[in-house]
Amino acid sequence: MGKSHRGKPLRELVLKGRGVCPVCKRDGMKLLYEIEAGEQKVKVCKNCAAAIKHGKKSVAA
Repeated sequence: MGKSHRGKPLRELVLKGRGVCPVCKRDGMKLLYEIEAGEQKVKVCKNCAAAIKHGKKSVAA
């Protein structure tokens, strides 16, 4: 994980960057990766960001 996704920058985010991933519905995940869903930007977890990039999952807009 890159340094922008751990440590001090996370403390400045709401709930330290954690929440429920809109794709996999897991809670307590770090939502650090922005994905464009239509005209909106959605934050997803690391696993879903990789799966969306490779075409294995899609964001329900």
